[in-house]
Amino acid sequence: MPTPYAESRPLPPYRALFAVDAKDFTGLPALQHGPVSLLIPQLVDQALERAGLHELRDSKRFPASTGDGVVFGFDPASLPFVLWPFLGVLDDILGAYNRQSVGPRIRLRASVHVGPLPDTDSPGDGNGTARNDTHRLLDSRPVKAILAAASEEVTHLVAILSQRVYEDAVLGGYAGLHPDRCVEVPATLEGRTFSQRAWLYVPSPSGNLLQAGVRPREDAARQTDAPVGEEGQEGREGQDQGAATPPTTHYSGNTQRVGEGAAVMGNVGRDINYTSGSTSYRGTNQHWGGGDNVAGDKRVGESGDHR
Repeated sequence: MPTPYAESRPLPPYRALFAVDAKDFTGLPALQHGPVSLLIPQLVDQALERAGLHELRDSKRFPASTGDGVVFGFDPASLPFVLWPFLGVLDDILGAYNRQSVGPRIRLRASVHVGPLPDTDSPGDGNGTARNDTHRLLDSRPVKAILAAASEEVTHLVAILSQRVYEDAVLGGYAGLHPDRCVEVPATLEGRTFSQRAWLYVPSPSGNLLQAGVRPREDAARQTDAPVGEEGQEGREGQDQGAATPPTTHYSGNTQRVGEGAAVMGNVGRDINYTSGSTSYRGTNQHWGGGDNVAGDKRVGESGDHR
């Protein structure tokens, strides 16, 4: 057993990691657990194929099934392409499957991280802090809260990116994913000391995610080419006339109360609490940054309806 800090050793190679878990898997009848466990890696591979990541699909490092999902490592050079277009393609494939399936809906949480991990074709490959954090990000409160609050008809995937992934691939400009499409959140776990800065990306936002300025991929692409002055004037005219705020309009206030959907914020200073039954989603101590800030409560359903 190696002794830490006793001597210097070579750092293991950096590996990017991708993991997904299915929402409400444990609530499925036992009869469906096996088929769903087999289906999820098939959908992921189909998305890799359609996104043009054939080599990544065939060269996964230390892949493993988690029962309700999959996890695998890969060359960090492919990280920008996993963020864009793969996550969007996976969301499209999940949506197409859910629309035609007579079985349970498959809605996924995904996490993307990068860090040093042993990769020597030996037992124990892929085990380390980076892998542990990948799973903790996947199980963190924000990603679960957003997926639970979003429309099951529209939002099929919610991804959480680690700070390192966001800085290196998104802010670095290597990915086709614009930073404005990511929302900063504190990734925390119930009953754990784990707490990290992370970023949410929702390929197909719905409900109040749209009202809060989280834009669909096609809208974001169109707005990139729109003159900034025209867009801002258009949004202000709509507000001055009392019209409903369009999804692409940036909010100028720092508080909004929402009646249905999910409350979304730009930068979050502390924690996100999500409970349901009447479902409530609350963001606290929000700090203005590059995104849109919405503070308030979201309530859906009758009393006693818990999720």
